[in-house]
Amino acid sequence: MAGREKGPLTEPMYYVLMSFLRRERCGTEITEFVEHKTGGRVRLGPGTLYTLLSKFQEEKLIVEAGVDGRKRSYRLTDKGRSIFEEELARLRACVDDGEEEEQ
Repeated sequence: MAGREKGPLTEPMYYVLMSFLRRERCGTEITEFVEHKTGGRVRLGPGTLYTLLSKFQEEKLIVEAGVDGRKRSYRLTDKGRSIFEEELARLRACVDDGEEEEQ
């Protein structure tokens, strides 16, 4: 993950973490959030989404917030928010560097 030896977040990882900033979500809500937020540029298939959710739970970036039948909801942990904020700062620095070079 960002800020560690594993390196920066991939674009799907970044948007999945972003989806939890304001509230907990289930898989369908995460997929809809990411597709809407990116204008369809990033699409999450079930394999990608559930692999990321499993990885994020293992890394303690998210926790399961509830289960209703087959529907599972997740929420961001403090560690997950910190990782997201580190990646946001890294991306801002990249944009700043690029804009500086264009001038």
